[in-house]
Amino acid sequence: VAARRRADDAARDHRAAAAAAIASFDQRAAPFEQLDALCGSADGKRLRDFAQSLTLEALLRAANQHLDELAPRYQLERVPRQDLELQVIDREMGDEIRSIASLSGGETFLASLALALGLSSLAAGGATVHTLLVDEGFGTLDASTLDTALAVLDALRASGRQVGIVSHVPGLEERVGATVLVRSIGGGRSVVAVHGGGLRVA
Repeated sequence: VAARRRADDAARDHRAAAAAAIASFDQRAAPFEQLDALCGSADGKRLRDFAQSLTLEALLRAANQHLDELAPRYQLERVPRQDLELQVIDREMGDEIRSIASLSGGETFLASLALALGLSSLAAGGATVHTLLVDEGFGTLDASTLDTALAVLDALRASGRQVGIVSHVPGLEERVGATVLVRSIGGGRSVVAVHGGGLRVA
């Protein structure tokens, strides 16, 4: 009986020591389990999406500053629980949440321009984007909104950045300092003419 009691006491001590070791291990493992629940996946996709969502937050902060000038009615934000999806806050409709797809062509262009401007202001590897090319979209804007967009781009140019506009909107070349006109002459050939800004055709 005494031998059995000693064996039982030893087993209890061993079990208590094992339980304490497991509790200590669980405590040390908790942060890693939380990370795994947040961004763990075998292919790394959840980690990539999480990292991209952090970059997207920074991009949206910068883009919304430009959107305050371009279209103060709207602000962009992430869709809750959707790392890389965007939606629009309509300030003139009591901060109603709207889909990006509900924006008109001109509004979509301004939102895209705000995102492009925000992206250009983000540093990447210690380098800042100094040149911005805006390709088309100006034809969707009314005269007042076009003035606003060009004023924002002109302010960027005045700050030292180079801004290029690719567009077929008639009269737009009169609003910028220098233009590069490309005219097709057939046979797969074109003629390039540079005007304004002290530039000459080579």
